[in-house]
Amino acid sequence: MAGAALPGRLIWRAARVVGIINETPRVRTIMLDCPGWPGHLAGQHVDVRLTADDGYQAQRSYSIASAPGDDTLALTVERIDDGEVSPYFVGELHMGDEFEIRGPIGGYFVWSKMRGGPLLLIAGGSGIVPLRCIMRQHAAVLSDAPIRLLYSVRAQSEIIYRHELDQFASTGAEVVFTLTREWPDDWTGYRRRIDADLLREVAWPSDTRPLAYVCGPTAFVERAANGLVSLGYEPDRIKTERFGPTSDATSRTE
Repeated sequence: MAGAALPGRLIWRAARVVGIINETPRVRTIMLDCPGWPGHLAGQHVDVRLTADDGYQAQRSYSIASAPGDDTLALTVERIDDGEVSPYFVGELHMGDEFEIRGPIGGYFVWSKMRGGPLLLIAGGSGIVPLRCIMRQHAAVLSDAPIRLLYSVRAQSEIIYRHELDQFASTGAEVVFTLTREWPDDWTGYRRRIDADLLREVAWPSDTRPLAYVCGPTAFVERAANGLVSLGYEPDRIKTERFGPTSDATSRTE
């Protein structure tokens, strides 16, 4: 596939921080300059490796937040308090710092214009990261496939990319939020966890043969994917990516 690294050809590359955006109190987007980057597809991820002064190394995987045609490669990282990597990225990383990345990785959870739609994107928490990449690519290639995002977070203050998602909504995408723990008095969106009943209200009808991408914690993904199947979605048109229970919420199964 164009833009994807060939199997067996992945190498570690130096990446230098050229920009930092604080998305929420616990989430940062890190823009990188990575000489020799081969390009990527919307929905892929990278491995990152940090090396301490004493030689100790820590490695994690992070979804790519930037679209294939963006000027810089971007990763969005949520701080996990007992993690080895994310507290450094969110609390200590500075402009000009360097670390290693390897990728792009993954060919299952990807979208390109030729795959069409309608597109249903379902995110839980930081699972929005690869879906934001897909939404950016959808806009960049002027896709006419209908696109709808259902995004579940605990509180309004934890919505990642809020301004950008509002921009997507103003230019044709449908963006639906649901808050599961806290909400302001004037909140008019959903106030519940994603389940089959909520999906029945929000999801595209199954007879339109939607293409669904679901990303988030394992239990969230299983619940959402099973709910879509119960609504008649074709299992082979439901793409899932799960963040597993590790010290950093970055282990990934597809």
